[in-house]
Amino acid sequence: MLQNNLAVYSLKIILEIIKDILYFPLWWYGKGFFIFALNIINFIKNQEKSLALLVWMKNIFKPMYGQSDWQGILVSIFMRIIQIIFRSIVMLVVLLIAFILVVVWLVLPIFVVYEIIFQLI
Repeated sequence: MLQNNLAVYSLKIILEIIKDILYFPLWWYGKGFFIFALNIINFIKNQEKSLALLVWMKNIFKPMYGQSDWQGILVSIFMRIIQIIFRSIVMLVVLLIAFILVVVWLVLPIFVVYEIIFQLI
């Protein structure tokens, strides 16, 4: 009886492992990629919020600190342009990192399989 239960449960475990191995690529490129893409999109949105790039662009011609004379407006426009340039560079770096992460996500299983085959040969 004990031998029979051991054989049955061992077979169930082996079949479950085989099912997980065969399902992994479908999950990785399907549901897993969808979840990963949503996380990347949320990461980009949070970075845009923390940089407030759109707020800087929207208020480019409004004077800072309530100075409505021409010198205050000129300094405000100049400072906001500098801020927009630097914040845009930071946002571009964030987008580049997000793009690299997506490419790594898509290429990683293929690379791992290639390396396993390369080590076996």
